[in-house]
Amino acid sequence: MTSHTVFVSLYDKRVKLVQDVLNEHTNHSDEECRVLAVRVLHTLDTIPERIR
Repeated sequence: MTSHTVFVSLYDKRVKLVQDVLNEHTNHSDEECRVLAVRVLHTLDTIPERIR
C-alpha cells in the first residue's frame, strides 16, 4: 500500500488565497490572477514589518 503525500508550501497557499480573491472579484483569467497574486505577495513581503 503506497500513500502519496503532496507537499504544498505556505507560500503556495498564500498565492492561492490571493488568487481566489482576485478571481472572485475581477473578470481576469486564472493565469492573470495568479500573476497578480504573486506580485501582490511580493510587494507585501518587501514592505518592512514595522510599517505593515
